[in-house]
Amino acid sequence: MSQFKRHTITAALPYANGPLHIGHIAGAYLPADTYVRFLRLRCEDVVFICGSDEHGVAITLGAKKEGVSPRVFVDKYHHMMKKAFEDFGIGFDIYSRTSNPVHYETAQEFFKKIYDQNLFIEETSDQYYDEQEGIFLADRYIIGTCPNCGNPNAYGDQCEKCGTSLSPRQLINPRSTVSGNTPVLRPTRHWYFPLDKFENWLREWLIEGHQDWKTNVYGQCKSWLDQGLQPRSITRDLDWGIPVPLPDAKGKVLYVWFDAPIGYISATKELKPNDWEKYWKDPETRLIHFIGKDNIVFHCIIFPSMLKAAGDFILPDNVPANEFLNLEGEKLSTSRNHAVWLHEYLQDFPGRRDELRYVLTSISPETKDADFTWKDYRQKVDSEMVSILGNFVNRVMVLTWKYFDGKVPAEKELPGTDDRRKKILTLYEQVHIDLNQSVKEMVASLKVFRFREAQFQMMNMARIGNKFLADTEPWKLAKEDMVAVAAILNYSLTVVGNIGLACEPFLPDGAASIRRQLNSDVFETSRKQFWQKEELVHTVREGAQLGAAEHMYKPVEDADIEKQTARLHKNAPVIASEATIAATKPLKPEIVFDDFAKLDIRVGEVVAAEKMEKSDKLLKLTVDDGLGRRTILSGIAKHYSADEMVGRQVTFIANLAPRKMMGIESQGMILMAEDNDGKLRLIRPTEDVAPGSTVS
Repeated sequence: MSQFKRHTITAALPYANGPLHIGHIAGAYLPADTYVRFLRLRCEDVVFICGSDEHGVAITLGAKKEGVSPRVFVDKYHHMMKKAFEDFGIGFDIYSRTSNPVHYETAQEFFKKIYDQNLFIEETSDQYYDEQEGIFLADRYIIGTCPNCGNPNAYGDQCEKCGTSLSPRQLINPRSTVSGNTPVLRPTRHWYFPLDKFENWLREWLIEGHQDWKTNVYGQCKSWLDQGLQPRSITRDLDWGIPVPLPDAKGKVLYVWFDAPIGYISATKELKPNDWEKYWKDPETRLIHFIGKDNIVFHCIIFPSMLKAAGDFILPDNVPANEFLNLEGEKLSTSRNHAVWLHEYLQDFPGRRDELRYVLTSISPETKDADFTWKDYRQKVDSEMVSILGNFVNRVMVLTWKYFDGKVPAEKELPGTDDRRKKILTLYEQVHIDLNQSVKEMVASLKVFRFREAQFQMMNMARIGNKFLADTEPWKLAKEDMVAVAAILNYSLTVVGNIGLACEPFLPDGAASIRRQLNSDVFETSRKQFWQKEELVHTVREGAQLGAAEHMYKPVEDADIEKQTARLHKNAPVIASEATIAATKPLKPEIVFDDFAKLDIRVGEVVAAEKMEKSDKLLKLTVDDGLGRRTILSGIAKHYSADEMVGRQVTFIANLAPRKMMGIESQGMILMAEDNDGKLRLIRPTEDVAPGSTVS
């Protein structure tokens, strides 16, 4: 990092059509905030930029649904998100919005700069139009069958199942996600950015020049380039957005994915009107984008090409995008309210924002999807934050108050050569080495965006401290050797101070608690040395009066978890979104009750399972059906492993005529639910029942 004079750090502009949930926080904002805190601790020149993304079809549709204007709609969610970020302690230098005048001016200037170079392609073509809603459909508002893999719910710009880059006209059986109807083609004129002309440059700059990027980011970019790039429309037919700054472009606005990333630039202008250019045009500035995986192509391919076309802007040095966070084993879903909303968490857990920071960082989806569960949340808070970190700090503080009236004891070398003191000296030397190693590994991980590992090393310092206390046992030595007790607690207080410094990027409230408890004038001056030299420093002064001992964190109560799980699993009616309705398979022909009554549906328990040889789909299940055991072959091997199935209860059709497959007779059919994304899930009772129980 030393070769850069300053850093421009951006976090993805959240779309102003709903509140923030923990998936957003884990994906982009918490890692960005942690990294910015780290840079500032090293006294780097940093601007941290974000703001609300307030244009696009989704905004107009959301406003229409709520019966308000787009301006009222985005105002509501902009202020909601801004407050949630502030309450959570995300330290943006500015949280702007793309509906501000400075952004309109900046985006239009950016468009004109490229337009004046005759780079844009102007073209009239047939595009999909939703006759019921009276709108042209953006790529993401058209779904259909992917021509490459057959996914029935591919978007008009990309199939998220196979990763293929698409255009709406390539989809088979396209349909509008707005109304669910089949769209029609109508002619309309638009301007296109010639992304294909930048393909060779992108290969040299990105593929050859940034092989150090995260594998998930680099791999997705390479896949896009290997498929070949096409010109991309950068204008839309809408009445809400930034008008295309041309005299013959009435009714045309800039496409939200052209205007949104320019919001980083306009927000910097708003923050630093007199010297914003040094953060965007000086080669000695490092530009880093923190985003989620669904924004990779825009920040790694499209926006860099735009910056390159504009001519005098710096390019991103890194884009450490995260994968997705799931909740209790399922995708986060705003339509089903299957989410942990940030503003609700802050209301339900006042003063406990460190807990969410810690848990989300510990499961950070850095290279693959991760899963948040309330059980895991409680376990990490209780067994790590309370029992390891909080316990060590509290023990040291309580012992110092008990034996030295809350004053930092003298730092003295231990005289004598008896075995006990030799053991203490040996422990001291080894602990010092181990702590310094954790500090170095923590800093090294922060530099390369491995926040999960960095936080582990921070917590490891507390583990080492606890072991040092357990091995030296100052409470036993107090009966006969107070000099040794003083030396142990003096060093332990220094360890507490260093842990407080290490907490600052991850647990800012915990770091503040340690500062209060140590009440040390040395603490502030030691911070720079700790983070720049990457080694332990003295954080207490002999004879200094400590503050009162505090419990940094408290255990999670049963009632806390029960409230959250009840909220997720309450039996409220689910109102399907228009997109979900459009993606759902149509109902089969109507049947009468007598048809249904013929089915004997029962619950059984899988007692054995194995994958069928020469089949990538079939599992052979041995099921206890209450009367005995039966064999059922089920095509679920791509969704469940054999080990996962053993011990699970399943629902199956018991009176289905046996069918021979691959030489084995299958005696029933396991019932599954197929999600819109093609994922199969077991249908099973919410509570265990006796094998053989009937379903009616």
